[in-house]
Amino acid sequence: MNHTYKRIIVKIGSNVITQSNGLPDLDRIQHLVDQIAEFKKQGLEIILVSSGAVASGRSLISIPEKQQPVAARQLLASIGQVKLINTYSQLFETHDMLCAQVLVTKEDFRDRAHYLNMKNCLHILLQNKVVPIVNENDVVSVTELMFTDNDELAGLIASMLNADALLILSNVDGIFDGDPKDPSSHLIEEIRGEEVNLSEVVKTEKSEFGRGGMITKASMARRVAKLGIGVHIANGKRDQVLSDWIQGQLKHTHFVPEKRKSGKKNWIALAVDSARGSVRLNDGARQVLTSGNATSLLPIGIVAILDDFKKGDIIRILDEQDHLIGLGIAQYGADKARERIGLKYQKPLVHYDYFCSFV
Repeated sequence: MNHTYKRIIVKIGSNVITQSNGLPDLDRIQHLVDQIAEFKKQGLEIILVSSGAVASGRSLISIPEKQQPVAARQLLASIGQVKLINTYSQLFETHDMLCAQVLVTKEDFRDRAHYLNMKNCLHILLQNKVVPIVNENDVVSVTELMFTDNDELAGLIASMLNADALLILSNVDGIFDGDPKDPSSHLIEEIRGEEVNLSEVVKTEKSEFGRGGMITKASMARRVAKLGIGVHIANGKRDQVLSDWIQGQLKHTHFVPEKRKSGKKNWIALAVDSARGSVRLNDGARQVLTSGNATSLLPIGIVAILDDFKKGDIIRILDEQDHLIGLGIAQYGADKARERIGLKYQKPLVHYDYFCSFV
């Protein structure tokens, strides 16, 4: 089933490589590295998005309970990231393979130049047979700067590198139609488009050691599948999970990919949280823009500029009821856009090539 995959993003959740006492599970990490090394020997490109820095930090230092939570996380993550990457490095060395640390923030995905620099870095690592190990830079990423969790980061990396598949390893077999602990619940093995109401079947509780829960995994998986990338959610605690998955022998949840989008539209599509401004359209402009035809957003259809933005920023495009229609890259700033509201024969605010519809 999965032998057609060439470039795979493997996201390893905190619960997969953390023991019940909160310390790293070194045996599990080694087991996963051994399987990834086998993939590499088969000629596959693997990019690892790994949680676990905080757990690694917890194994090295004890901190007072009264310590402020953000400061505690920064302390544990900054110490633990060194330990985590050294663990991976030593394990890959036993297979005569190199790995590389790539720490990123949400800001890196907002800024097009940062985004392209990061993309180029990952490409050169892959070209030289190095395994990139990506994680959020928790030292500088706090509160509003943070990703929802590493599932969101993994989706962005999959989109950036136009991966063939994103494999999210959790501590359950996938998405169930009820509580996974309830014997009457069944694993949903395939999800296409909007046919499954995720909010009805997925519990909203968060994982014990990670920041996100299954609902964030499911919503990100659906968004990534819309871009034409297959997404798989599987149980990373299972032995031989990667080997069984690649051979099509693993029970898990597969989000079936839709038609591929261009690289630039991928970047825009996953940047909902990174948009810097908003514009409101009239109903006529909304119908034209979402018709499926190659149509740009012209000032004549705009009724309001809701937030400031600069040329090159990603902006939200809303209808008259303030529902999100899509995202686009602004061809000029908010000041010029306000001057041109409702006028004919003006330069498009968003060119079709840089518009991604959500309708």
